[in-house]
Amino acid sequence: MLLRRTPWEAPVLWALDLETSGLDPKRGEILAVGMVPIRDGTIRYGERWESLVRPEAPERLSLAGIEAHHLLPGELAAAPPLAEVLPEIDRRLRQGVLLLHHAPLDLGYLRRAYRACRLPWPRPRVVDTLDLVLAREHRRQRFHPHPEPPATALPDARRALGLPPHEAHDALGDALATAELFLALRAARRDA
Repeated sequence: MLLRRTPWEAPVLWALDLETSGLDPKRGEILAVGMVPIRDGTIRYGERWESLVRPEAPERLSLAGIEAHHLLPGELAAAPPLAEVLPEIDRRLRQGVLLLHHAPLDLGYLRRAYRACRLPWPRPRVVDTLDLVLAREHRRQRFHPHPEPPATALPDARRALGLPPHEAHDALGDALATAELFLALRAARRDA
């Protein structure tokens, strides 16, 4: 379990979210990235970083994807290519722990991006807030004979912990929402 291997009090956690052209890291492209650090248990929003990413094949962007993240091909045409964006991601990943919500998807895209840009994968320690939500629900279910299914989607997990709604499908907004969820989970764990 990640919780036991990765300390809650890491020196720096970088919450990251990607907006992508689909849900398949083997065929999709990264369209936007947002990152927010947590230092000493505090979100350092002033150190946030975000970027759009110019896709290699803008003609293959799906209408369903555009409806979800509202990133239009014209906006992305002026964005830097992945090869220029990835070093900024890499610099932050090497500072500490990577914080994600539903890590397999973003990790799949990141690993593919590193291969495509011929950069060595930094092998960051990863904390997945989805795993933390599931672990919390598992502990709670021991005391409830017929528990509700766990709230695993980012907006639902936040709502279950009393956090306000956020603007979904925006890379920076989702990275901030993940950072807030992590801190709320940490506080709930301390109070338990």
